Amino acid sequence: MYAITIPEPGGPEALVWDEVPDPVPGEGEVLVEVVASAVNRADLMQRQGFYDPPPEASRYPGLECAGRVVETGPGVSGWAVGDEVCALLAGGGYAEKVVVPAGQLLPVPAGLDLKRAAALPEVVCTVWSNVFMVSHLRPGETLLVHGGSSGIGTMAIQLAKAVGAKVAVTAGTKEKLDFCAELGADILINYRDQDFVEEIERATDGAGADVILDNMGAKYLDRNVRALAVNGRLAIIGLQGGTKGELNIGALLAKRGAVTATSLRARPLGEKAAIVAAVREHVWPLIDSGHVRPVVDRELPMSEAAEAHRVLEESGHIGKVLLIAP
Repeated sequence: MYAITIPEPGGPEALVWDEVPDPVPGEGEVLVEVVASAVNRADLMQRQGFYDPPPEASRYPGLECAGRVVETGPGVSGWAVGDEVCALLAGGGYAEKVVVPAGQLLPVPAGLDLKRAAALPEVVCTVWSNVFMVSHLRPGETLLVHGGSSGIGTMAIQLAKAVGAKVAVTAGTKEKLDFCAELGADILINYRDQDFVEEIERATDGAGADVILDNMGAKYLDRNVRALAVNGRLAIIGLQGGTKGELNIGALLAKRGAVTATSLRARPLGEKAAIVAAVREHVWPLIDSGHVRPVVDRELPMSEAAEAHRVLEESGHIGKVLLIAP
């Protein structure tokens, strides 16, 4: 088969479409013929040499895919050859075939094109696990999403609105904020010329955000704590603004707040399977009914993964960038 390899870390040009051995499913695994994958910020970090996959995972980038089951390994039940699926991966999505633990498979939602299903697993599992399973967002509460026009952000807006929450977003252009508003965002903050702490305080009559989904890390840590409501929960899922920041514990104590930081990739298989099962139970009906949808900015051939990485680095996109297998 062919896959995107990274012979040496570097810029987008470090991604090489090359012939590699076919993977073989083991106990509890299935082999999926990939129709499409999607690009995530973590893929850019891996390409640069900063985010290696877990030891047992594929060395090729790609944290999600959609395709068809072509082989099942020993001990697999509930899935059969020919099933159309999408999958949460620890790596290997930028390839014509990938091995997936059976617990990380999801059926393609009703009425959704198979290619577009590749835009779902990573963002839905990230949002559901952090905003709902960890931070327990409830109806009537306020969620602040940094990077509201990203793949994660566009999904977080829709899921939060689906449960009856109020949604605030930050983004860097009017076009992106307008799109967030179309998805249901209530409070629109342009981080280039507005202070999100002041805007959240104003929009909530001083109460603050009950849950904050943060992709920036250190750069926003202090301001995120200031923007929290009493009993607020800050969920950090990205480090675009650095890894080391100073936490004002006194301010956190005064708000009886909580800070969590999670990633999906390195979690044990059992934890991933539990998240995927929760997503299938709670989110898939919303997608089946059309109340929630993946947002796709563009599709590119998988062999042009370098261009897809450039698109993400330039940050002009809205939603997900898909890679289409040959």
